[in-house]
Amino acid sequence: MRWGMQPRWARWVAAVYVIGFVEGSGAHAYDVIRGGLHAYRYWPLPSQLLFHSLVVLDLLAAVGVALAHPVAPPLGATIMTADLTANWWDNWDDVLRHPLGYLQPVGLSAITFFGLFVLATAGPLHGSFRRPLHPVGARTGAAGDLD
Repeated sequence: MRWGMQPRWARWVAAVYVIGFVEGSGAHAYDVIRGGLHAYRYWPLPSQLLFHSLVVLDLLAAVGVALAHPVAPPLGATIMTADLTANWWDNWDDVLRHPLGYLQPVGLSAITFFGLFVLATAGPLHGSFRRPLHPVGARTGAAGDLD
């Protein structure tokens, strides 16, 4: 596993990603278990499809980050862009009518803060995951090739 070579900041950022995406997958799985295919029936069809797919996509992002795969941070950013767009688009009128109702540590506020965190850190985390597994100057084999 690549975690020994990751800087401390990348480990902390990755931990937040994993926790957030696992929580998101679990929340969507709970909704689908509780409401079945009609769990999001009051949302527009594209949002319904997205929210159902987030059961798998969020988990895929969490596993990818846990494995330090370089494609995982951009995948997470893409997922959060779609999730934020759907949530804000579909809640916009209600946010304008009752803005104080959304100032709480759950729901749209939590999704927004997590999404902004992912969008702000996806590039640096992607770069960290792309770094070589061995420190510069580490040599193995007769020809001195890096593993």
